[in-house]
Amino acid sequence: MDLPEAVELLDRHLNREARAGRIEGLSLDTMRRLMHVLGDPHRSFPVIHLTGTNGKGSVARMATALLVESGLTVGTYASPHLERINERIARNGEPIDDDELARAIVDVVAIEPVAGVDASWFELMTAAAFRWFAEVAVDVAVVEVGLLGRFDATNVVDADVAVVTNVGLDHTDGVGDWRAAVASEKAGIVKPSSFLVLGEADEALTPIFLAERPRGVWIRDVDFGTERNLAAVGGRLVDLRTPNGVVEQVFVPLHGRHQGDNAAVALAAVEAFFERGLPPEVVTDALAQVTVPGRFEVLGRAPLVVVDGAHNPPGAEVAAETLADDFDVAGRRILVVGFLEGRDVGAMLEALGAAEADLVVACTPRSPRAVPAEDVAAAARALGVDAEVVADVGHAVDAALGVANADDAILVAGSLYVAGAARTWLTTH
Repeated sequence: MDLPEAVELLDRHLNREARAGRIEGLSLDTMRRLMHVLGDPHRSFPVIHLTGTNGKGSVARMATALLVESGLTVGTYASPHLERINERIARNGEPIDDDELARAIVDVVAIEPVAGVDASWFELMTAAAFRWFAEVAVDVAVVEVGLLGRFDATNVVDADVAVVTNVGLDHTDGVGDWRAAVASEKAGIVKPSSFLVLGEADEALTPIFLAERPRGVWIRDVDFGTERNLAAVGGRLVDLRTPNGVVEQVFVPLHGRHQGDNAAVALAAVEAFFERGLPPEVVTDALAQVTVPGRFEVLGRAPLVVVDGAHNPPGAEVAAETLADDFDVAGRRILVVGFLEGRDVGAMLEALGAAEADLVVACTPRSPRAVPAEDVAAAARALGVDAEVVADVGHAVDAALGVANADDAILVAGSLYVAGAARTWLTTH
């Protein structure tokens, strides 16, 4: 099969990423059976396992860069993808090619009957990634959790280093002590064999993670962090501290204070993996090369055009803060936004600063979970801001560009589906 045919085969399976609401009947039994029939490929390489509400993708790319610069062959498993499914599985930062991905998908789907399971889309994709990493003999895999934590398909691995970026409001109903509930779910990736790098600095949550009895732990702002975190032309200039010392004047070509914090988490994770500090030149050279498509990515100037995959209130707040802190916008601010079901549209618009924007262009992401653009526009008008409806993402971007002048700023956000479609449109038209 070619890749489109293989993806069609994969798409016949339950895809929880395309569904809203609570997920019931969670278990790792299906993944364990798949792995067993495949010969337990996930046991053939050490793993740095990442979870957290926001920042996983950035930390994964930074950690990958640091490991590659250190001379290792690195597999990276990420989700969701922005534009192409190949982005989910990479070797040394390069996505798997079409033929190899098609073969990997077909092979794991074919063993479903042998394993006696009815696997989900994500379970099969995860199994394909682990098998391919074993085949190409990676030295280490950097693996992002999908939607969950304790019962996420990726959690068949026993992480050498378990990383928690933060705990925020996402994939939760927000009822009761939801922060503790989310922390408990994410703490499930921490095994007794894992060294924990904890990026969540809320001391009230720390005992939840320590209860998993990791073999060691570093906590942000206690054991590691950013000593200096300044806006610079094209990114951030940071001093990064770990128990092994301080690396000064590290340029990170990504916008937002949070990316300096992500760099500290990534460096701590890699140093925990190596059980030693990294040479300063390795750190500076590696992080200077990092790109994170669709995460506050500048795709145009005069007017400024930024695409950001912010899809929950904490991420939306960070996007708005980054625009305000890192850029001097003399003109108007225009938002191009679309959301998925399960999000509080009003809360997302408020977090993005819509009430202070000059115009909201509402669009409809290409997803069965999409909130209609008309509903988004109505919520924007309720905040007192002018709003237009342009359902197609690409045409919504064009509508914003059509009314913008050189001093204005256009922020495209609300969903990775919106960010991905906008990115494709802007880079091909």
